[in-house]
Amino acid sequence: MFSRRNRRPASPESPELLDAWKCLDARDVPGALRQLRAAGEDQPLGEVALVAGRAAAAAGFDDLARAAAALAAAPERVQALYDFGFACVERGVSYLAIPALREAQRHSRGSLAVLRELVSAYEDEGRHREARDELVRYEHALEEWPDRYLLVFNALMAGDLETARRQHALLRDPEDPRWRPARDRQNRMLARAADAERAGALDATDLRGWQYVIGGTVLGALSPFGFGAGMTGRYAWLQDGPELCLRGLLRLRTLLAAAELQPRSVSLLPDRGSRILGRAAAEVLDLPAEPFAPGREDTVVVAYDLNALAGHDGGPEALEQLRERVPGQVLHEHASCWTDAPAIAADSVGLLHQSVVAPWAPQLRQGPDGGVEQGPADDRPEAELAAVITGADPTADPGDGDGPADPDEAFTAFATAVSGTWLRGERSRLMSAGPVPSSRFA
Repeated sequence: MFSRRNRRPASPESPELLDAWKCLDARDVPGALRQLRAAGEDQPLGEVALVAGRAAAAAGFDDLARAAAALAAAPERVQALYDFGFACVERGVSYLAIPALREAQRHSRGSLAVLRELVSAYEDEGRHREARDELVRYEHALEEWPDRYLLVFNALMAGDLETARRQHALLRDPEDPRWRPARDRQNRMLARAADAERAGALDATDLRGWQYVIGGTVLGALSPFGFGAGMTGRYAWLQDGPELCLRGLLRLRTLLAAAELQPRSVSLLPDRGSRILGRAAAEVLDLPAEPFAPGREDTVVVAYDLNALAGHDGGPEALEQLRERVPGQVLHEHASCWTDAPAIAADSVGLLHQSVVAPWAPQLRQGPDGGVEQGPADDRPEAELAAVITGADPTADPGDGDGPADPDEAFTAFATAVSGTWLRGERSRLMSAGPVPSSRFA
């Protein structure tokens, strides 16, 4: 199918492309794709297409293989550039699409079709500032739906409230009813931004504020490590403990009080971690605990880690049932991954992590010889582990001293400021510190 199968990348400045080809010789398609990403965006597009096409053929992606063959044959042809970029986005390798679509945009002198696909690729890669910049560059030619909507969206994702508000004011209500949910979502995001600004700076380091603006989630605790290195309150690898669990539950209690919510129960999800934390939450909130039941109103549903829940028996069904929550149903997730977002967004999150080891999981410890070893899992009964959480010291770790303090008073002020817009409307799926990719547009 791929006529240039035996043609190898020839550029001496592209060792990563040659390494990717060697990966394909060894039938290692994921390794080849990693090498393509490592190669960067300045590689000859025809040679990138050679490698991508062979990888696509090996994976059975005939559409991408055909588009890559066409681009390898004519790397300056606009249609070939566009078709390759489109196929890359469709197949989940948007980082390969961006250089081709950028080149197609340059040659096509502002084609809206190419622009939309390029914006989609940027969004998939979380590069919202570049998506905003491309849309601003062609602002004079934008159609209202979807183009100006995409400009508002990506400006918000880039933390550019000024542009988002100005463009949103120019965006008339859509005549096509299919766009109304998107318009409603942006209205909610901007309303949340107005609330978050009253409680904080809502600048590039305001993690709690942007987490709320984008997804409607209130973040409980900020990490005290690596703030100035770009973490701004997120954890990387975290060995969790009962102290952090209790701190998150106390912040949840403050949030419920600020919103004047009076739940009648705590709902226990089926996985062990969520049952342990749920029992502790019931004690902290002074509420009865009962197994999760879909449709139960006025309850706090407690999850330790929604991604862990997804891998448990009954977990996917529970997540689907929580996607559209009933009145008074509040979802609290203690440890939420910001690099591999769960399928749904919680209303309250204890902390953000990249990788977490639960308090009851095998944890690293100092061995008898002074080295590091992995200890055993804590298999004590759930009620006993819940009691360890409620009896812990919730005092915040001082960390490395690089970031701002996160006192209870500051969190209370934030919870009070956003109480009017919290739990209003649908919850958006989260990615990193707030931003979510918008849906693809046919």
